[in-house]
Amino acid sequence: MGLVTLIVTVFEGLGIISALVALFYPRTSQGAIAWIIALLAIPYIAVPLFWIFGRTKFHGYVSARQKGDSKLAHIAERLRQNDENFDNFPAYFQSRLLALKKLAKLPYTHGNELQLLVDGHNTFDSIFAGFAAARHYILVQFFIVHDDQIGREFKHRLVQMAREGIRIYFLYDEIGCRMLPLAYWQEMRSAGIHVSSFHSTRGIWNRFQINFRNHRKIVIVDGHTAWIGGHNVGDEYLGRSKRFGHWRDTHIRIKGPAALGVQLSFVEDWHWATNEQLLNLCWQPEKEKKNGHTVLIIPSGPADEFETASLMVQQAIQEATERFWIASAYFVPDEGVMQALRLAALRGVDVRILIPDTIDHYLPYFSVFSIAGDMIKAGIHIYRYKKGFLHEKVFVVDNAAAAVGTANLDNRSFRLNFEITAICLGDKFVAQVAAMLEKDFAFARKMTLRQVNQRPLWFKLLSRAAYLAAPVQ
Repeated sequence: MGLVTLIVTVFEGLGIISALVALFYPRTSQGAIAWIIALLAIPYIAVPLFWIFGRTKFHGYVSARQKGDSKLAHIAERLRQNDENFDNFPAYFQSRLLALKKLAKLPYTHGNELQLLVDGHNTFDSIFAGFAAARHYILVQFFIVHDDQIGREFKHRLVQMAREGIRIYFLYDEIGCRMLPLAYWQEMRSAGIHVSSFHSTRGIWNRFQINFRNHRKIVIVDGHTAWIGGHNVGDEYLGRSKRFGHWRDTHIRIKGPAALGVQLSFVEDWHWATNEQLLNLCWQPEKEKKNGHTVLIIPSGPADEFETASLMVQQAIQEATERFWIASAYFVPDEGVMQALRLAALRGVDVRILIPDTIDHYLPYFSVFSIAGDMIKAGIHIYRYKKGFLHEKVFVVDNAAAAVGTANLDNRSFRLNFEITAICLGDKFVAQVAAMLEKDFAFARKMTLRQVNQRPLWFKLLSRAAYLAAPVQ
């Protein structure tokens, strides 16, 4: 057998094996069909791509978390024990809360103080004030960090706090921060800051896990205050980019017992990345405040048993009776979310979707036009934000709940990224988020069926092709 024949035989065999894997372990039916056709037709190209981009689960994380032993599990159980306070809610509402609680595997906590942070200056001013108030430790996790003006200020403040004796742990995504010079981290380490990448590819069997990302943006101070939301550390997030101009984003500051849920998410990620257990932290819930808010922290990611982020959004849509408003930087929903949105609109719910008009990534931009027509026909209102770039990840359900987090409405957030979301209950905070979104809608243009249908043929074909590529976006 010649060398060429051997190579062809090996790739065709690997193509068949890979096609069987795609058949039995698909992320979506759409993705499975696409991969199977490619693996059987062009195995020489499709096989290596499949083992990089086609993996359905982030292997190793679950076992690492469980191996971290009973100690991490014990902390989660202690947090759950603080939760059996459902007496504040009517019986019909308790059943609605239960599904999200099971997805989160964390408790609802009561008496939290919430601050809505609109855009970058408010967010970083709040985070920096939190740094200054730290007495014991600071935990930091970001998807993207740049060595620019805000990036250097962020580093300088952390170095200063470390020199004052504050313990600091910084976790970053190696793909999101791939352009950052090593000197940036070296300066932190020299000051005594513990720094680690997320190490998606840690372990001999995980070398090809490069398509997974840790997309969480988290800051925690002393276990009692946490920040999560859409901002990364970079000048563009403060509107300093010539390309994007005004950058519209949202963060949330949580002070109270819910911060421990955010802290547990960080500790689990740190354990995966470093095999170290950060147990010498504060795990005592801060005393609940009267008239405070009820909050559920929902970490989600490709190591979950279920598709947590997608199910979270579907549950929120199904519970809406008056309105479901959502803002997302990328809108390429899976079939379950699309059907839930259509049904909500058909039963009379005011469904509004806010997405950017500015192009950031071409695939999600074009994908929207492939599904917008059917969504509009069902009564869904799609708005394109015109005042700069929209990057926030927020939704509102009736007057009952609002969510702020890191997850977009796309395949990557649903199945490939580690994300985190805060579900917040309470009329006061929901009203604040709704008012913020109303201002955003005022700077947006509503898409019409006529505009979608009048697109040229080449644009429609490109949009459809982009949508078919959704499983790897």
